[in-house]
Amino acid sequence: MPTKLLIIAVSINAVIGQLLLKRALLSIGGRPALASIPKFLLAAMMEPWVYASIAVQGFGYFLWMVLISREKIGVATASVAAGFYILMAFSAWVFYNETLTPLQWIGLGIISIGVACIGLGTA
Repeated sequence: MPTKLLIIAVSINAVIGQLLLKRALLSIGGRPALASIPKFLLAAMMEPWVYASIAVQGFGYFLWMVLISREKIGVATASVAAGFYILMAFSAWVFYNETLTPLQWIGLGIISIGVACIGLGTA
C-alpha cells in the first residue's frame, strides 16, 4: 500500500474507532453512566460497541506500525492529524448531530493547515 494511502487509511480508521466508542458510550447511558465507575465498567465490558471500537482501533494500531516503519513519526503524526481533525468534526456532525461554531471550524482549519505544513515541509 502506498504511504499516502496508508496515511488516509490510518486517519479514517481513527475516526471510525472514535465514532464506535461514542456509540458505545451512548448505549451504556452517556455521561450519567459515569456516576458509578464500577457499574460503568461492567456495562462497558458487556457492550458490543466497545469491542467493535477496540477491534477497529487494534487494526488501526497495526496500520500505524506499518506507516511509521515507512515514514518519520513526526511527519506521519502530522499527516494523519491534519485529516483526522476535519474528518472527526464532520463525522460527529453527520452521525451524532454535534455542531461546531464557525469560529471552531476556522480553528480546525488553521490547525489542519499547520500540521499539514509540518508534513509537507519535509518532502
